[in-house]
Amino acid sequence: MGIAEGDPETASGKHYRFNLGYLDQVLRDLPAHARNYPPRFDSPQRRQRAVEDVKRFARMLDILVNTLRPNTQILARAGYLNSIGYNLEFPGSGEKAVAIFEKLLAATPSDPRANYLYGSFLANAQKPRQALPYLEKAYAGGMADAAYTIGMAYLSLDNREKAMEHLEIYKRRNPGDTRVGKLIEAIRAGKIRSGKS
Repeated sequence: MGIAEGDPETASGKHYRFNLGYLDQVLRDLPAHARNYPPRFDSPQRRQRAVEDVKRFARMLDILVNTLRPNTQILARAGYLNSIGYNLEFPGSGEKAVAIFEKLLAATPSDPRANYLYGSFLANAQKPRQALPYLEKAYAGGMADAAYTIGMAYLSLDNREKAMEHLEIYKRRNPGDTRVGKLIEAIRAGKIRSGKS
């Protein structure tokens, strides 16, 4: 798959063509293991493969992100990849994710997915108060799954009422997700008082 908005051009005038197919496959596979901190892998080999994939793609995307006219699709992928790098404890990945997401949102401030990706990163980076405006904007824009992350952000802020409200919304939309049902029961039973408990 080529780049939808044209090939990025660097300050030196070089053009880059980037096939996103394999990157997208990696970005579909990695969240199961490294979307949240701490990452969880079945084996050291799978973790090592993920680390190598993230490092390789991060280097490539750095070139594309720093073009004269960065593509918003590339920015979204690069921000997400660096958020995963942050969970894998790559030095500098958190700062890169913030810079990239801010560049993306400067270009597309109302984009629900961009707001969701940035809000999710901030929530996972233990910045729930900063995350909530982005997550709420994403939810208002149609990203229904943002309700879960909003609930978790409120839970980490010890706002049990708001947390339950959003987790219940998520549960109604995703009745097959058994983890949220168990989480709600645990909160009701007083077994979980905040995201830090």
